[in-house]
Amino acid sequence: MTLQTIVDGLQKKVGDDCGLGSVVKFDFGDQGSIILDATQFPNLVSTEGADPDCTMIINIDDFMAMADGSLDGASAFMTGRLKVEGNMGIAMKLGAILT
Repeated sequence: MTLQTIVDGLQKKVGDDCGLGSVVKFDFGDQGSIILDATQFPNLVSTEGADPDCTMIINIDDFMAMADGSLDGASAFMTGRLKVEGNMGIAMKLGAILT
């Protein structure tokens, strides 16, 4: 799985306006990161961008499991598979966008 594949898939999920109104960074550690900038229209997903309001630290496999619904975000957070830095309220809104 490449970052570009994830960028393309996430862009398709968020569409033009996911309603989040914030910048979120998905930090995959050594594998790179993706920025969802939902402050602009159309929303932009890329491997670089504005400073995030919220950073989700997760490995790519767990991110993909959350995206396909086989891993619950709350469970991932409670077990340490997902870490959140910044605005927790934004992180809580992402569940509806990712699934």
